[in-house]
Amino acid sequence: MLLSPTTLFLLVFFCGPLAIMVTYSLLEPGIYGGVEWTFYDQNYGRIFGWADGLYEEFDPIYLETFAKSVRLALITVATTLLICYPAAFWISRLPSRTRSICMFLITLPFFVSMIVRLYAWLLILRPTGVINQLLMSLGLISEPLEMMYTEGAVIVGMTYIFLPFMFLPIYASIEKLPGSLIEASQDLGASPVRTFFRVILPLTLPGVISGAIIVFIPSLGNFIVPGLLGGAKVMMVGNLIEQQFLYARNWPFGAALSFMIMAAMLFLLLIYVRVQSRSIGASRGEGV
Repeated sequence: MLLSPTTLFLLVFFCGPLAIMVTYSLLEPGIYGGVEWTFYDQNYGRIFGWADGLYEEFDPIYLETFAKSVRLALITVATTLLICYPAAFWISRLPSRTRSICMFLITLPFFVSMIVRLYAWLLILRPTGVINQLLMSLGLISEPLEMMYTEGAVIVGMTYIFLPFMFLPIYASIEKLPGSLIEASQDLGASPVRTFFRVILPLTLPGVISGAIIVFIPSLGNFIVPGLLGGAKVMMVGNLIEQQFLYARNWPFGAALSFMIMAAMLFLLLIYVRVQSRSIGASRGEGV
């Protein structure tokens, strides 16, 4: 009874839209938009290669776009991890008052619209932006660098947007790290590198994995950052889905692309749950 309001909410506002998307992905697209209520599996065939060749053609560009999206999402995960892990470790060792201020500063971007923050990067990266003006004034370059509408700009934007999502799980793991274990490792003669790989990293790995999943999932389907900082030169699968729904008006194909992303995300989540269950089972076995 206590769970019934939450269960009802999820059934109506989560499972309901998913059921609609599943249905649309298996229907025939209408000539002028919308759907025709006949079974039609060529939406997936257009992606994976069993298109009929008459009305739907297989084009590897869709799989290439998906692969590019996965690559950019993985790069975003790696860059946020490289920034957040040492930062979280350093902040966790600060005095309580200073640590609270740092945590406030890290969460401060949540109080500002993401669109506003991305437009700030437009002012920084454009040919007449801050970086180019500074480099030209120092005499390091003779003409502006092309930083806008590149994959590098998209990675910078997504890294900036998703930094807090990586930082918070890692910080939660590092904050609970017992300092006595690190001291014991050092007393037993372990070098700092060995202490990190044998003590610190295994104990903080759950936070790293959680942060990686939290960053990877929205990065894979993101369309706002590539649309603003990548333009037409950097197409990710999120932009492709947006085009199908809003411009091409091919809702079934857009739904099929959406479920391709959801299948990849579900696969990663299942791997994470399996790894977590194994680690919990192993720890219980060691405890016994």
